[in-house]
Amino acid sequence: TLFETLNPSTSRGPMKSPGKSLKEALVCAQSEHRLTVGVYESAKIMTEDPDNVSFCVLATDEQFEWDVALQIHFTLIQSFCFDNDISIVRVSDTQRLAAIVGDEQEDAHCVLITVRAGHTSSCGFLLTLLGYRRMDKWMKKVRKSTQK
Repeated sequence: TLFETLNPSTSRGPMKSPGKSLKEALVCAQSEHRLTVGVYESAKIMTEDPDNVSFCVLATDEQFEWDVALQIHFTLIQSFCFDNDISIVRVSDTQRLAAIVGDEQEDAHCVLITVRAGHTSSCGFLLTLLGYRRMDKWMKKVRKSTQK
């Protein structure tokens, strides 16, 4: 129920961690062909059809922290997401994100989860992620995890 979603202490089980929910949402969205991977590809989707973008993941690690061009792209993408009420999270392990979404080109700095009009997803994990945001338990940055 909505009450259980907003109040996890009354739900049937423990709430998953944001990192685990993010991974499951990405895997599920990928199986439904609703992922866009790459900074330029994501920017194109967001300008063409922002209403169908439900979640944005930005990834960087120490190797790219000083990449000025990438940081400018991140700033523009974050601004666009805030203006269009798109949920956004930053993660600290680009290689792990690339492995999860199956990106061999290593351009997994930006990943979008999209929705299709009239299509219901079988993924409940995205709702869990959005629940973290509503419950004010949102993590701005998901740190590298030892869980695989």
